[in-house]
Amino acid sequence: METIGEIRNILTCHGLKATPQRIVIYQALTELHNHPTTDDIIDYITTSHPSISPGTVYKTLETFIQKNLIKRVKTDKDIMRYDAVSDPHHHLYCAESDRIEDYYDNKLNRLIEDYFRKNKIPNFRIENIKLQIIGKFEDK
Repeated sequence: METIGEIRNILTCHGLKATPQRIVIYQALTELHNHPTTDDIIDYITTSHPSISPGTVYKTLETFIQKNLIKRVKTDKDIMRYDAVSDPHHHLYCAESDRIEDYYDNKLNRLIEDYFRKNKIPNFRIENIKLQIIGKFEDK
């Protein structure tokens, strides 16, 4: 979890003014480790910051996406969720529970990169590859 100072730095490094609203919304994104929906973020912040309107949350999320600060993650149920993790990773998605978890595997990343380096897609430049691995989480 980032400190307020770290969040200010992240925002300014992405060309954004570190307003109190942006800080609170970005902090919520980093504290909610479940790839939250907009409603999840609104519910989370309104308990301590009731003056931040839902419209501000929607606009701020769009700004964060435009500045490549966060990514959208769309589920099979067409629910838009958000991911503030910038490290290369993929997603494990359970359609039954709508749960998403980050999946890190450097060997898989190298395999994918090597494959597309050898097998170029005509008239297409790959900028990023993220897998969404669909399955079911098993209870332990």
